[in-house]
Formats: sequence, C-alpha cells, structure tokens
Amino acid sequence: MRYDTASRRILLMVRVQPNARRSEITGLHGAALKIKVAAPAVDNKANTVLVQFLGEALGIPKSAIIIRRGASSRSKLLEITGGPELAANLQALAVGRPTTHDPRSTPST
Repeated sequence: MRYDTASRRILLMVRVQPNARRSEITGLHGAALKIKVAAPAVDNKANTVLVQFLGEALGIPKSAIIIRRGASSRSKLLEITGGPELAANLQALAVGRPTTHDPRSTPST
C-alpha cells in the first residue's frame, strides 16, 4: 500500500470473507487487509457492505472507494481516494485493534 500524492489515491489489496456475523477488519492476510463482511457473496451484497464498512472505518464517503479488480473474487484490489492521512488511517486499521460493525445494532441517539 502506497499513497500517491499526485492522484491522492491508494491501491489496497483486501481479502474478503463473506457471511460473517458482523463486519470487521481482522488484520492481514499476506500483503492484503483481511475483512469479514456481514453479507452473502450474492448479487453484489458483500461488495456493497465492504465498501460501506471500509468507508465508515476510514471516515470517507463510499464513493471514494472503487473495486478495481476482483469484484467476483475474495481477493480484491481497491482504489481509495482521500487526503494524506488516508495511508496512516489504513495502517492503523491493519495493525491496530480490529474495527467492527454489527449490522443489527442501531446507533444510540
């Protein structure tokens, strides 16, 4: 993963595990970020949840994340657009405490 300052983009390899109980980043799978998603790999549901979850985890809009390769595979190449803090945020997610999102939970107001 390397941040390109000219284009403000990162190419990120991810390994997705669909049908998880909750969406979470579990660490690394080789050179890829391993992410469990709480959606089946049917009708693009897992990809949709992946993009939404990663956008929330990074604090960026889901429109800033594009699946460049692997839309029908567990191994994917994502193109993520954002500011210079993007690389640091991704690194923190990869080595830090797992980030989780339980789709059944509702935010408290």
